[in-house]
Amino acid sequence: MSNEAYKVDAVDLRIISALQSEARLSSAELAERVALSASPCWRRVKRLEELGIIKGYHASIDAQKLGYSIFAFVQVSLGQKDSESMRRFEDEMLSHDQIVFCHCISGNYDYQLAVIAPNLAEFNNFARSVINGFPGVKDVFTSFSVNEVKPYQGF
Repeated sequence: MSNEAYKVDAVDLRIISALQSEARLSSAELAERVALSASPCWRRVKRLEELGIIKGYHASIDAQKLGYSIFAFVQVSLGQKDSESMRRFEDEMLSHDQIVFCHCISGNYDYQLAVIAPNLAEFNNFARSVINGFPGVKDVFTSFSVNEVKPYQGF
């Protein structure tokens, strides 16, 4: 699929919103919420999936209840910005579960990471060995989340 935008109507948007609120809705429950019969609703969901608008269904996890009390935003600048250096960095970041997202960004830094850790000492060890220790990392800037005001819930 290409990155072009697809036309969606108000019903599609209601389907997307309902599934983002509760992805485990049955087809019948979803159809009722969006005021459609089951078959047309199911066909619309399948179309949204085929178009790549609905990319998957996920459980929302409370990381703190799993023992991760540290949530850090880490900005990274690489010394070399060639394709191979960036690909190697991205591959390395993909291999660590503690990195919950990694974006290539514009501005003063090349990447924005979100990193979770059980405590500051564990974060420090991880940052030193994995992020700062990665060959080619030029600069790192870290900010810690002190309060999540609005969690990511999709569009």
